Formats: sequence, structure tokens, C-alpha cells
Amino acid sequence: MAAHVVVVGSINIDFVVHAERLPLPGETLLGGRFTTQDGGKGANQAVAAARAGARVTIIGAVGPDANGERALAALEADGVDVPRVRRVDGEQTGVALVAVGARGENQIVVAPGANGALELDEEDRRLIAGADALLCSLEVPMATVVDALRAAHAAGRLAILNPAPAHALPSDVLAMGPILTPNEHELVVAIGNDQAEGALDELAARHAGPIVVTQGAAGALLADDGRREHFEGFTPPLVVDTTGAGDTFCGVLAASLADGMTLPDAVVRANAAGALSISAAGARAGMPTSEAIQTFMGRG
Repeated sequence: MAAHVVVVGSINIDFVVHAERLPLPGETLLGGRFTTQDGGKGANQAVAAARAGARVTIIGAVGPDANGERALAALEADGVDVPRVRRVDGEQTGVALVAVGARGENQIVVAPGANGALELDEEDRRLIAGADALLCSLEVPMATVVDALRAAHAAGRLAILNPAPAHALPSDVLAMGPILTPNEHELVVAIGNDQAEGALDELAARHAGPIVVTQGAAGALLADDGRREHFEGFTPPLVVDTTGAGDTFCGVLAASLADGMTLPDAVVRANAAGALSISAAGARAGMPTSEAIQTFMGRG
């Protein structure tokens, strides 16, 4: 049976506009193509893990609206289990406004909606305690994330925290030692040190577990038990849209680790998946299957 990953995170609908460049502060920019896509960091990571071969259950929240129905149908179509997704009365399903530039770079603003009301119950905690891996991110309340991490920690389960959007990390999170997967900006914010190298040293000294700093095309940097190891990135076959690359990395990392892969090997596989993911428009369109990842790595 496939390894079981539980994802605690957001479920959104993305409203995406493509433009020749990203707008400057205060600027109104005439863009081009508009699309509506399925998103949310939690949902994206769940889909990435499922396509990479894991059995995935998402714990999340949507509103009682058409966007929520669409989001759940999309998750189910990718094989993600959704019985633990709540429909929150009086809230709308979360939305993200995404601008994508000509080189695939993006700017994103999120209205959390129902995601902001997510709380765990005892059934959620039992589900986490029985899973092979827990994956969390921060488009849901920090208190909910801490609750999930505690459930995993108490049961001795593997836990991964993607500290995105950028947020200072409380000491009780660091004490539990989940695998952290910040990008360089999130690393700086997590510890409150505006120098990336110093921030990594400080965070590594205070954190009880491994840290994997994602670096886009440059790959990833692993800090674990006093050692540093850099993993080169893969050259993507095509760059269309970088939205969702980080979520792809995290989902594939979780699926790989849940299946028993070592952390260095899982980082390499996640790097490959992230590179493949940016070859199509939207957060999920380019997310690769396990077979596609293996084929791509074999060519590298």
C-alpha cells in the first residue's frame, strides 16, 4: 500500500493574469490572458504528493460556495481524500490573485476566507498520528499548525513544515524539530535575521530538526546536525510559470520521505519535480507524476 501523507493547509481558487512584466507599486498595468485555476498551498502540496505516488488526505476548509465545490472536485480528481475538509458557513472559499510575468515570475495576494477558520478535532489528530508523514504550511492559522505538529510529534511521526507565507516561527515549533522547507526570504523572516547565511546559522542552532532551504533554479541547501550540503537544481525543459514550484517541491519531498527515502535522496527527487512543474501555466498543470520524475532524473 502507498505511504500515507496527511496535509494540513489551505484550499484556494487562483485568479491569474499574465502580463509582459509585473506591476510596480501603485501602478495599473494592462495584462493579457486571464484564467481561473485550482490552488492553495495545502491543496497544491497534496496534489503534488499524490501525483508522486503517496496516498494523501487533506485537512482543510472551504466555504459553502461554488468555488469550494470546484476545489474539492479538483482534489478528488487527483486522488486526494477530502472527507476531513470542512465547509464553513459564513465564509468564502479562499482566493489568490496572481500576476505572472513574461519570464514566469509571479506576485501573489491571498484572501484566506474559510482557511482562516480551520481548527483540528480529535479525529484529525488521530489521522495525523497514524500517518507516515505530516505536511503543513502557513496559509491556515499558526495555532492549527502547531496543533498538527504536536499530534505528529507525540506519535513519533515524520513532520514537514513549509513556513510559507513567511512567518516568524515560535519556539515550541522549533523545539519539535519538523523538517523546515523555507525559501531564502522565508528563512530570513522565520528567524528575524536579514542576512540569509546568518539566518540559516541562527535557525539551525535553535531548531531541533533539519532545514532544507529551497533556492529555485540553484537547487536546495540542507542544514542538518551541523553539516551543510548543497544540491544542484535541474534545468527545466521549459519555463512558463513558476507558480507552485515550491509547493511541488514540498509535496514530492513529503511523499518521498513517507515512502522511506533518505532526506538527501528525497531532496534530489523534489528538486527534479520542481523543475518539471514550471513548464506549464498554473500551480498544478505542470506537477509531474512519479513516472515523469523518474524519467526526467534518468536523463539528467
